[in-house]
Amino acid sequence: MGNAEPQTGLLLRIQSILASLTRAERRVADAVLSDPKAAIFDSVTDLAEKAGVGETTVLRFCRTLGCRGYQEFKLMLARDESLGARGLGEDLEESDDPGAILTKVTQHNMQAVSQTGALLSPAAVDRAVEALLRARRVEVYGVGTSGITALDAMYRFRRIGFNITAIPDPHYAAMSAALLGPEDVAIGVSHSGSTKDTLAALRGARQAGATTICLTAHARSPITAEADIVLLTAPREAPLEGSSFAAKIAQIHALDVLFVSLVQRDRERSLRLTEKTASAVVDRLV
Repeated sequence: MGNAEPQTGLLLRIQSILASLTRAERRVADAVLSDPKAAIFDSVTDLAEKAGVGETTVLRFCRTLGCRGYQEFKLMLARDESLGARGLGEDLEESDDPGAILTKVTQHNMQAVSQTGALLSPAAVDRAVEALLRARRVEVYGVGTSGITALDAMYRFRRIGFNITAIPDPHYAAMSAALLGPEDVAIGVSHSGSTKDTLAALRGARQAGATTICLTAHARSPITAEADIVLLTAPREAPLEGSSFAAKIAQIHALDVLFVSLVQRDRERSLRLTEKTASAVVDRLV
């Protein structure tokens, strides 16, 4: 973690170096100190806009604090004891029994679906459907748990006849993206919108001429700059909540909306292909 000192609260460290910061870095520090809990959920673009500076200034500020990058800065901020626990955990009590936990987790996950439904733009979904229906080939990029979402998309869309491939390996994704063309579609899945490997693959696909779609929870994240179509999900996670089931459920819900919309465009063909693909694996079931 570079020169960082985990035993020292990050907010205290920021306050201690205020006098030594440049004027631009001081604006970033002021933005964080004015609302540190909000900063935990901000993308690098969000924080840069709040501070009225460029993203490079935010990154320089993070390095001044001893962080390797913005994500490490957010992780350290989330760990700051003065901010307390984040996410679902802050709603739980030590005395909660399984019944109370069941209720709270269910409400949390239902909220993720409800918020995603409110954030998804019908116009964006329609544009994505049109692009996918015209596509010769579809590639889906994602790493970590977003890679699992990409695989789920591949299985679902393959069942209705799409030539789709999920590519979780970043090197292969970069090579494959470079070979796409105007008749192809690339989908980047990144909850944070800042995953370097996914961002690089989607950028490569766009440079190759493909139509690009991103699935993210951050409307002002770097990946949206590489996407022709942005599909927004919820909820926004704190760093210590990474890979939460609520985020996964939100991604799957958005993909399900896209899937059903595709089926609706040609129900007869979709049913025929679904039956055909189901028959291909029926003897694999006991």
